[in-house]
Amino acid sequence: MTGNARVVVHADAAALSEATAARLLLALVDTLSTQARADVVLTGGTVGIATLAAASRSPLAASIDWTSVHVWWGDERFVPAGDSDRNEGQAQAALLAGLPLPEENIHRMGASSAFPTAEDAAAAYAADIADAGTPAWDVLMLGMGPDGHVASLFPGHAGYEARGGEAIAVHDSPKPPPTRVSLTLDSIVRAKRVWVVAAGAAKAEVVARSLHGDLTLPAAAVRGTSETLWLVDAEAVATV
Repeated sequence: MTGNARVVVHADAAALSEATAARLLLALVDTLSTQARADVVLTGGTVGIATLAAASRSPLAASIDWTSVHVWWGDERFVPAGDSDRNEGQAQAALLAGLPLPEENIHRMGASSAFPTAEDAAAAYAADIADAGTPAWDVLMLGMGPDGHVASLFPGHAGYEARGGEAIAVHDSPKPPPTRVSLTLDSIVRAKRVWVVAAGAAKAEVVARSLHGDLTLPAAAVRGTSETLWLVDAEAVATV
């Protein structure tokens, strides 16, 4: 991990979600006070979606010009549109549907019902990023699995080793469903702010290993150009 990384510990997963939601909304307010557009990369997972639900309840949401916010994803399950496994559908229900956010500002990764292969979906997402000017993500949120994966970059898996480009197809994922689309590590570390969000005792070992720089874990390799935050609950840092 790089020297600019900071660990912020909250009492439990609920407090973590509420605090991260407030942090996200304030980051968007601050970003839009100095530039015309904000690009935020969302994550799925229990805490990630709980964070979006908390953001939807916050009065801070009303202070943001959502027409200037663009929403992206770090990874997506390559399943049909409307499938309950898709991160974008969960995010839509938790937050996005209730915002005055133009549809063209929501950059969903392609579904298997729209693209013949995950490679095609990844190429289309890379083209979408290029068309947007290859933004340096203003905030990029990542959940972390108990194996130390982030986005759909898994330890010892080819996707973690891939370099160059913006998005890749992931096959034979250790976590179902087996086929996914993910941002590359190179795309992730272009972000200004990278936030790794983790909760629970099951993740304590890999949180400790990541914080001590075990680069066999993708979570240990991510960083932001101006800020790297580990936003965790007390159980997740019990062995640090």
